[in-house]
Amino acid sequence: MTKKMNKWLLCLVFSAMLPWCAGAQIVDDTFSTTSSFNEPVDSWQREMAGRLDFLMSDPLLQTSQLGLMVFDLTTNKMLYAKNERQRMRPASVMKLVTAITALDTLGTDYEYLTRIGYQGRIVGDTLIGNLYFVGGFDPTVTTGDVREMATRIRDYGIRHIEGLLVADLSMKDSLWLGKGWCWDDDDPHLVPLLVDGKDQWMSSMMTELQRLGVGLSVSLARGKMPKGATEICCFRSHIDKVLTQMMKESDNLYAESLLYQTALAASKQGVGTAEGAAGVTKRLLRRLGLTPRFYTIADGSGLSLYNYVTAEMMVRLLRHAYEKSDIFAHLYPALPIAGVDGTLKKRMKTGSCAGNVHAKTGTVSAVSTLSGYCTAANGHLLCFCILNQGIVKADEGRDFQNRVCSEMCR
Repeated sequence: MTKKMNKWLLCLVFSAMLPWCAGAQIVDDTFSTTSSFNEPVDSWQREMAGRLDFLMSDPLLQTSQLGLMVFDLTTNKMLYAKNERQRMRPASVMKLVTAITALDTLGTDYEYLTRIGYQGRIVGDTLIGNLYFVGGFDPTVTTGDVREMATRIRDYGIRHIEGLLVADLSMKDSLWLGKGWCWDDDDPHLVPLLVDGKDQWMSSMMTELQRLGVGLSVSLARGKMPKGATEICCFRSHIDKVLTQMMKESDNLYAESLLYQTALAASKQGVGTAEGAAGVTKRLLRRLGLTPRFYTIADGSGLSLYNYVTAEMMVRLLRHAYEKSDIFAHLYPALPIAGVDGTLKKRMKTGSCAGNVHAKTGTVSAVSTLSGYCTAANGHLLCFCILNQGIVKADEGRDFQNRVCSEMCR
């Protein structure tokens, strides 16, 4: 064969490949930014990729940024990617990072603990000493729970207290707001002792004790319960109770509480910090083959302006959750379901997405995000991440995400 003919054949092959190279890439499991032609791509994947390519011409993307990745968990293959490594703000999709890291670190049987103990002596029915309330940053504690704890104190034989009522807030740092939170937002106070989500523990406990007839000759203080103190009771909440409210309703307080549980578990000093939790997350990312320095983990809820993730990172975490059946069994039911409940109740109420898309939403100024799982028409389970940034109206991002989900589910 002549050199001229060889050159002609090479040009012909190259020109045939150009349509594939023009749009977003169908990439393989190496997270490559170029197409892989080593394995055959079935017609379903090509068809879906073509539909998603069509969405890339949406006018919204001419004035805003998009990070997108879709992965087939059934075949363990990447299906589609667009700007998957561009760093963007996650908004409340950050709660997925918090949840997966916590389940991986703490385990799926983890319980929040709020402990009550005393130091001193009980003379008759009078405690002469200090009563300690050890906060475990449990956001689920209600006024009814405080009433139950007060009842246990009375039933322990204490009908009068002479000394101090001490709030032990030592499980976390003293910061009441997250790093990078806006000063003018109505954000929750990150305090380890909460009642109905508010910083009103002492007043609530005193009210309930007095209602039960327990006399109080006390002063209020903050401190740490001594090691030699006697425990009266311990109130417990399972991690699933926190996960459900955190994910379904996108509760920021619940997310931050879970972040600090992760931080506390990893702390050598017994004090949880946001930086400590970020370190746990980054160690997980390194285990999953990602480069931690590419990402910024500032809080657990996504309120912070300092968080930066990528669609690639989010999909890798979703894959990890799926691969760990115990994590998936607790994460998946907690996610909002399209057209059914949570923050997706009013979205994708009809068609193939309804009751199918299980995903976490995210919205802050100029950012709208969606990340989770769905089942394609061929029965394959997919995980995905859609990050819209620089948008004027959140509805524009939501509408675009709904259309992406529709194409994945058809």
